[in-house]
Amino acid sequence: MSLLAVGLLAAVHVHAQDADTAAPGGDPTDLDSILVVGQRASRVSNGATNLDLDIKETPQSISVIGTEQMEQFGADSLNDALRLATGIQVEQTSTNSTRFLARGFEIKNTQIDGVGLPNGWGVVTNAMDAFGFEKLEVIRGANGLLTGVGNAAGTINYVRKRPTNEAQGQVGLTFGSHSRVRVEADYSTPFTEDGTWAGRVVAAREDSGSYLRDFESDRTYLYGVIDGQIGENGTLAFGYSWQKADTSGNMWGALSFIDTNGNQLEWDRSASTTQDWTYWNSTTHAGFVDYTHRFGDNWQAKVSYNYRLYDHDSKLFMGYSLAGLDPVTRVGLYGWAYKSPYETKAHLGDVTLNGRFELFGQEQEAMFGVSTARSEGTDWYHPTDTSPTTPQFGLLPGFPYAGNAIPEPTWGDRTVYTTLNQRLTRVFGATRLAFTDRFKTILGFNWAEYQRDAVDNTGVASDVTDRNLAPYAGVTFDFSDRVTGYVNYSYIYQPQDAVDYDRNYFAPSKGTNYEVGVKAEWLDRRLLTTLAWFGAKQDGLSTYVATRFMDGYAYGYYRPIDIESHGFEFEASGKLSDNTSLLFGYTQLSMDGEEGSDTYSWVPRRTANLLLSTRLSSLPALSFGVGGRWQSEISNFESYVTSAPVRQGGYTLFNAFAAWDIRPDVTVRANVNNITDKKYIQSLYSVSYYGAPREYALSVDWRF
Repeated sequence: MSLLAVGLLAAVHVHAQDADTAAPGGDPTDLDSILVVGQRASRVSNGATNLDLDIKETPQSISVIGTEQMEQFGADSLNDALRLATGIQVEQTSTNSTRFLARGFEIKNTQIDGVGLPNGWGVVTNAMDAFGFEKLEVIRGANGLLTGVGNAAGTINYVRKRPTNEAQGQVGLTFGSHSRVRVEADYSTPFTEDGTWAGRVVAAREDSGSYLRDFESDRTYLYGVIDGQIGENGTLAFGYSWQKADTSGNMWGALSFIDTNGNQLEWDRSASTTQDWTYWNSTTHAGFVDYTHRFGDNWQAKVSYNYRLYDHDSKLFMGYSLAGLDPVTRVGLYGWAYKSPYETKAHLGDVTLNGRFELFGQEQEAMFGVSTARSEGTDWYHPTDTSPTTPQFGLLPGFPYAGNAIPEPTWGDRTVYTTLNQRLTRVFGATRLAFTDRFKTILGFNWAEYQRDAVDNTGVASDVTDRNLAPYAGVTFDFSDRVTGYVNYSYIYQPQDAVDYDRNYFAPSKGTNYEVGVKAEWLDRRLLTTLAWFGAKQDGLSTYVATRFMDGYAYGYYRPIDIESHGFEFEASGKLSDNTSLLFGYTQLSMDGEEGSDTYSWVPRRTANLLLSTRLSSLPALSFGVGGRWQSEISNFESYVTSAPVRQGGYTLFNAFAAWDIRPDVTVRANVNNITDKKYIQSLYSVSYYGAPREYALSVDWRF
């Protein structure tokens, strides 16, 4: 920590000298007259360290999924976009709930434009539209420096679209399988002749059926942003997004795959436990404002505020098994109906100062920040008669049954199930010290105070305050101008909002994480490869067990375990030639805990991903590409059936696209997903349902 202090003090001293030598009473003469235009042209996200580093200089594994890749492979939701990234598992545990995993652990931390968001912010309930984002950065490994909390999985940084320097727009129309229709529009324009103020508006609307019985969804997304220059040294940006996502015929929980003899059952891919009175509708509001001020050429301060309001209303129905299904009649499912409104509000304020200074004869960097965040959530339920004699809570007909087999229950008045308020206050800093042109270190710290108070419907209260100081250290060494080695270490501190069987909240999970890697540039610096070895130890990590059913309500409960993860990753990203782009990744890991090497057996130990696209030099109007994902075998027990695990063998999914620029500003694109029509269970996190069969889409995009 002493080197960090040296860096920060030296930075203050240098800044004071710059201020003393400035022209008295005069404006700075060496600043660009139009700051914001230059910022738009050279915008760099610094989500990994909050220092102005490119990916090769950052001592951590980072994958980037950009707009072009999302458009080419038809990734219209964040779920689909993250499926393109190296080492990321998108666990669709029900039709409306998704969990993201990396290196065997659930990703709990998210950022928006490099600003760390509070615990529980994640956009994983109902699919969030991806059209408002310029790119997604996946920072694998612990990243507690910026988010204030962290585990060994990683951090997802969602980078919003911002206005462009020139007026431009795009309109798109997509038709796909299962009556899918999507319309999207994106327009950006300067408001002033010199481009110092500009705005952008993004809109998308999608309606779709599904391969699952009776499941339908529609999503409307709107986003607007304005940025501009304040005086000669300041820039201001503010924006707001709104999404309404409605689904009907949705599944809560998943399918049962084990019979009473311990054999695994197989169903049609369309199989669902839903009833035709179910729905899950959500609305998400997100607003932000940030102001950046430059102090001379080398220093700047940024003040930002982010706001999010999420609410949903749902009527849900679950079919679950206690001992497996009869192998002949397929009877053995019991029902559970639930009506659950929910609302949460979150506020985040963040102030950072970063810049460059001279020390040891080298240019150095430093940053310092303070942030505070709070969220307030209320979960309600509607009581109803849960006795086994009622058709919604007793033994169900043999599966599969029809969508009108079980009538909707009579719901009571809305009752508070639980309130949960969380606060996170942080003080953090980092400095990058270059001792030579080749040897550099990054040292950082994060002090966090986490507070949680909650009250459940039985009157049981929880009030916890926890403080933690977490160090971060990274080292890079340039073996040549194209090969860099790195090492990083981070302390793990992750508050948890999961509960045990008796609805007691868990203490924060703590541990350590390290990574050793080599990054190299090839083919005239067009291609970057990263080879990384990683290890992590997490203690007291909440792990899902089952759902507990009470009088009128239900909740998932967890248990704490200590677990270690080790492995290595390889990624190659960039261009093989001027016309051919490549993203290839491979991850291999081992996990050890209370069940030995079988701990978290639902996590694939080996995964690989590929995105390869090219444009023919002889026919530049034509482009095409192929994508693929492979994972090794997985298994898990159903919540209440422990006679035998559900197994899913290793499998590969292939996707492809072909696009034709029929005019310079008009493109027609065809997409095919799951080309081989592979049938597979898409998640065994808590046992899920089958993934989508072969699907098609045809799109037309007009740019102006």
